Amino acid sequence: MNTSLTNAARLFAAGLRALLVLTVVTGIVYPLVVTGVAQGLFPGKANGSEVKADGKVVGSSLIGQSYHLPLKEGQETPAPDLKWFQGRPRNGLGTNTVNTQYDLILSGATNRAADNPELLRWVKDAKAAVVKDNSVPGHPVKPSDVPADAVTSSGSGLDPHISPEYADLQVRRVAERNGLPVARVQRLVDTHTTGRTLGFIGEPRVNVLELNIALKDLKGGTAGH
Repeated sequence: MNTSLTNAARLFAAGLRALLVLTVVTGIVYPLVVTGVAQGLFPGKANGSEVKADGKVVGSSLIGQSYHLPLKEGQETPAPDLKWFQGRPRNGLGTNTVNTQYDLILSGATNRAADNPELLRWVKDAKAAVVKDNSVPGHPVKPSDVPADAVTSSGSGLDPHISPEYADLQVRRVAERNGLPVARVQRLVDTHTTGRTLGFIGEPRVNVLELNIALKDLKGGTAGH
């Protein structure tokens, strides 16, 4: 009996020591080492790919933002602030709650089939809005000019990028709203267009937040929500 109790106590003590050692190694030492390496080699990415303007963090280069006007009384959906470049559609493509773009509580796709009548209506309405918002005197936008990313949200709903084609489509409107020459705004877009990763992965893209910060620097003002 005494031998059994002694063996049990010895095994219990060994298990407890192993638990403590593994807790220290995996719960304290390993996270500190990984964090230290990440901070030393990739500080920007380790801290959430923060984007700063005027010395303040204004967002992340990995997460899109909305650029809209304050809600008016009785208004449920804010109107876009057309002084700024706009990202991909908000709230999926309509009032669905599955894809809440730029809302970090939930992300996801609409999960509608390509021939879903509701999805087709969302795309049609989004295209009409893009045509209306970006048509300026002497330069109307045709429905055929509207790229796909202007009327569809990404799978996560958090995409911070738009295509160069969608950015180009917005140039005249942004220039007019800010009293800037079209050529200067176009150069801004060209400068902030990133090519394919390693020359062959993905597609050319424009980070909307970084582009709007550059626009703010060019014109003056406040880029943000």
